[in-house]
Amino acid sequence: MFGNLFKKKKQETNWHYIVAQLNAKIQPMHRGEFFEDPLDVELKKLSIGQVSGGGTMQDPNGEIAYCDIEIQVHDSSEETVKKIISYLEKLGAPKKSKLKIEYTGEEIEFGVAEGLAVYLNGTELDAEIYQNCDSNVVYSEFDKLLSGEGRVLSYWQGNTETAFYLYGKTYVEMNAKISDFLGSYPLCQKCRVAQIA
Repeated sequence: MFGNLFKKKKQETNWHYIVAQLNAKIQPMHRGEFFEDPLDVELKKLSIGQVSGGGTMQDPNGEIAYCDIEIQVHDSSEETVKKIISYLEKLGAPKKSKLKIEYTGEEIEFGVAEGLAVYLNGTELDAEIYQNCDSNVVYSEFDKLLSGEGRVLSYWQGNTETAFYLYGKTYVEMNAKISDFLGSYPLCQKCRVAQIA
């Protein structure tokens, strides 16, 4: 009797661990909303495993560099790995993301989305621009303009800049869709645009 209980307990804790390192500059709440929570639902639905945690790596200035999703699976077979990658790509995982398989030490690069960051200048514009303009307008306008091409996944407020992180099909197309707005909205003066995935 005790042997069976021990065996059952051992099986329950015999997890394999996989870490999905997403090349995404997203806050923990957005990591949960866009990736962790839907992935956890899918893993449980397929009886593969579950999400067991997550983390965020920051640059020295406080800006997010990338984030991790920790996954427990019953096995780390090729089929399991393919299902995880396929679903994360369906959710829009950025290019140059990595899946790290603890059991084998293997790292697999994956991802489909490209990323674009717009950094609003928070110190060099006229005071009246900051008084009369709103970064929430920028956020909602980006989301409207990117319809069908991408979306704003997250944002970051630093000491001198506010960043919006856009992910979608291609950097070039996203840049083209927002360029007129960047040129016309006063708060976007002196902003910088960078490819981040």
